[in-house]
Amino acid sequence: MMQRKFLSNLFLLLFLNLMVKPFWVFGIDRTVQNVVGTSDYGLYFAIFNFSFLFNILLDVGISNFNNRNIAQNKQLIEKHFSRIILLKALLGLVYFAVSFPVAFLAGFDSLHFKFLIIIAFNQFLLSLLLYIRSNISGLLLFRTDSILSVMDRLLMILFVGILLWGGVLHTPFRIEYFILAQTLAYLITISIAFAVVVYHSHFRAPKWDYPFYLLIIKKSAPFALLILLMGIYSRVDSVLLERILPQGQGENEAGIYAQGFRVLDAANQIAFLFAVLLLPAFSYMIKQKESIYDLVRISFNILFVVSSVVAITSFFFSGDIVNLLYPRQSGEVAAHFQYRFAEATRLFPFLMAAFVGYASTYVFGTLLTAKGDLRNLNIIAAVGVFVSLLLNLILIPRFFALGSAFANFFAQWITAILQIRLAHRYFRFPVKRRYLLSLLLFVVSTIVVFIILDRLAFPWYGKLIAGIFFALISAVSLRIVNVKEFYQILFNKIDR
Repeated sequence: MMQRKFLSNLFLLLFLNLMVKPFWVFGIDRTVQNVVGTSDYGLYFAIFNFSFLFNILLDVGISNFNNRNIAQNKQLIEKHFSRIILLKALLGLVYFAVSFPVAFLAGFDSLHFKFLIIIAFNQFLLSLLLYIRSNISGLLLFRTDSILSVMDRLLMILFVGILLWGGVLHTPFRIEYFILAQTLAYLITISIAFAVVVYHSHFRAPKWDYPFYLLIIKKSAPFALLILLMGIYSRVDSVLLERILPQGQGENEAGIYAQGFRVLDAANQIAFLFAVLLLPAFSYMIKQKESIYDLVRISFNILFVVSSVVAITSFFFSGDIVNLLYPRQSGEVAAHFQYRFAEATRLFPFLMAAFVGYASTYVFGTLLTAKGDLRNLNIIAAVGVFVSLLLNLILIPRFFALGSAFANFFAQWITAILQIRLAHRYFRFPVKRRYLLSLLLFVVSTIVVFIILDRLAFPWYGKLIAGIFFALISAVSLRIVNVKEFYQILFNKIDR
């Protein structure tokens, strides 16, 4: 039953997000960077990631804990929801009280603070939205949560699209307009999500409950530490680029890094949808003592195929993709464009290869979270932080943005491998040589096909489509993606 519910809602979630988020990332976000320039966007990107480092103070792991807790104990939503809303507001004050002094100590000037005020407020709104949605997904209202997962981006597309192409501005588009559009979109989406939760529960007026808050924070603290550590080794790169390198160069390198990271982030936003559904599903199945092997296998197989194809195509068509997404900007001198293009082309394959590590984490990291083994997950995340910081500090002064791409790649792969080993130790999943051989054969055959296609004389996008088509046929032929199994689960009502 849970597999059928997972797959049917996964397809809906993927459909909605594939309809909206690629246009947001490549149609809106990319256009904004091309319009405002690499340096201005790089400054915004670095400050955004700086604010993200302290995001844990807004949540202290409450959303992940709440998602798992409500999935296992639905009756608790009436007691917890209104009280935690008040706690979230108090945590927002803590977030501002910590992030701004740290920004001052880090040497932020008035321009940095101008951006930080609005971006930090947006982080608070996003954290509040994710908490409210954790209640909806915890109630297993996956379809409603699927719609809410794209609503903020859909509104941002509307608002920013009007500003970019609607002819309503009498001055050049500025990055501040982009940030304020996010604020408005979050406020509207929060209002709708809040109404959904109230409809499905008996909402009580918020009231101060100190013992309850202590209990919630104590239970969610391990989740908080995990999110903090993962946020550091996933997002610290651009912050270190902007801080370590000289003024001017740091913003520019952060902007170049953002060009490659944007595509990685877009891929992660789609892959993350698996974790959104898997956390409550795994939590429920573990409590009910149901077998999780097939659900783990199905979700990992899908993500492995997708992430491997993305990584391989990014290696073969790096320059073509970068040139398509980031052409020469108006007024950009030729020398700067050539440098920006060359650096982005070099780092892009390494960033996209990191996607395989991210994708594995969305399955096995989520499984370990559902099991409640936060101690070992935090140890693994701490290893990721150490690897990321060490490599960034060593490589940035020599290789600039490319050094950060190396650091991201190694941190994600090392943590993913450790999580897979830990999950295998706990759940004793059968390791079949034939299965492992099929994964290896899939990767090797896909690489060989792209090597052959690369030698042919026809447009790169034709080679890309042909290579992806072959990869899908290969995945089905090797039964990594089992179409018959999907059909049985979805339509024949067979629980596996």
